Amino acid sequence: MSEPQRVLAPTVFVLFGATGDLAHRMVLPAFYRLAIEGLLPPDWRLIGNGRGDVSHEDFQDRVHAALTEFGPHPEDGPWEEFRSRLRFAGGGFEPDDPGHLVEVIKQAESELGGEPQRVHYLAVPPTAFATLTSALGEHGLAERSRVVYEKPFGVSLESFRALDDAVHRVLDESQVFRIDHFLGKEATQDLHILRFANGLFSGVWDARHVAEVQIDVPETLDVADRASFYDGTGAVLDMLVTHLFQVAAEVAMEPPAALTAEDLAVAREKVIGAFRPLRREDVVLGQFEGYRDIDGVPDDSRTETFVAARLWVDTDRWRGVPFLLRTGKQLAQSRQVVSLVFREPEAALHDLPEMGNVLTFDLAGNGGLGLALVVKQPGPTLDLRTAHADLSLASVDGADPLPPYVRLIHDVLLGDRSLFTRPDGLEHVWTVAGDFVADKPEPLPYPRASWGPEAAEQLAGPAGWLLSRPNHEES
Repeated sequence: MSEPQRVLAPTVFVLFGATGDLAHRMVLPAFYRLAIEGLLPPDWRLIGNGRGDVSHEDFQDRVHAALTEFGPHPEDGPWEEFRSRLRFAGGGFEPDDPGHLVEVIKQAESELGGEPQRVHYLAVPPTAFATLTSALGEHGLAERSRVVYEKPFGVSLESFRALDDAVHRVLDESQVFRIDHFLGKEATQDLHILRFANGLFSGVWDARHVAEVQIDVPETLDVADRASFYDGTGAVLDMLVTHLFQVAAEVAMEPPAALTAEDLAVAREKVIGAFRPLRREDVVLGQFEGYRDIDGVPDDSRTETFVAARLWVDTDRWRGVPFLLRTGKQLAQSRQVVSLVFREPEAALHDLPEMGNVLTFDLAGNGGLGLALVVKQPGPTLDLRTAHADLSLASVDGADPLPPYVRLIHDVLLGDRSLFTRPDGLEHVWTVAGDFVADKPEPLPYPRASWGPEAAEQLAGPAGWLLSRPNHEES
């Protein structure tokens, strides 16, 4: 039985970086989708903060343009009512700043009445996190607040600890929401539901039955629209130590005490502590050809646009099983797939198809599950083939899937931190990746629309990566 929908408190939502790419592509569309779904508080205001002398009306027009480009289209929802609740404050926190932010927030709170909840969303470069957090405290804006931080939360163990200290000087941990949108994906959440709620899989979720785990997130996208930001980050910080490590933890966690939000979060963060530190021989970095020709990228850039890693989880359940993680830009496909490749039966028939028994989670879109099984090809001879069965999560009776950012922002409004990262897990992440990040090798060149450097294929072993196998069948 589903829980009754909670009535949310009046809320002032402050979007820092509101004129930036992330806000336009992800945050504002997610907020409008919440309005369409009726999941916003009965009364709210959204205040954009960013560069430039922008009027409330101009900001409303910019939001309209963002929704027109990235959806949902303004005409598909309550646009006029939504528009009337949008404000803009282009200045800083000081009274002499034009578009004084504090005054705009006070005005919005006066319109709502009482003491409304505050949500501060920091869609800004991570270098600004500590300064903005301190300013929230100095100007009395940390009270009644929840603060959302985009990734990466630190770029090393030392910088993580410094940022964590700066944040906790102002905020209690219960107020902190470190967002990782991969944890908000429907299929990511189904990783533990499928395992713990189905005896068919719970008994085979270990090294005895699983030969390897592949977490493969190739992208065909370029980086030209955010080249300067990306060049200061790279694939390791942008994807590997954030999204892919968290998904690996979802797969590798031990059974939690219960399927509650808190117990799942504890189990996820605990297993990250068992990740073996990355070694150079277990990682391949690449840079697509022509990357250095992009405006905003230095001619001698050593930033990687591709990373493949072999991760080891030192628990009794997973010891000896490689977790193969791969992501990159300008690759042959755009996919988001987690695959558990099962071992051949002990008394196997001869000539079994290679990688014929695979459980796949498609994390893209509304999510899906796939199962590859070895079957006899119908006919007069004993020919073995691999058959595929697929289930779209959107096809489940009563399904109402929400995109990750929509789900996670709604969780912030509810105060539900179960799908957000915790400081203990992030400290473990930097313990695992810190030495490698501090001394990364030169990235290897690879052609656009390829599967990355050849060395990454060798990293995966004799069977290779499922997605880039010549006979790979789309699920």
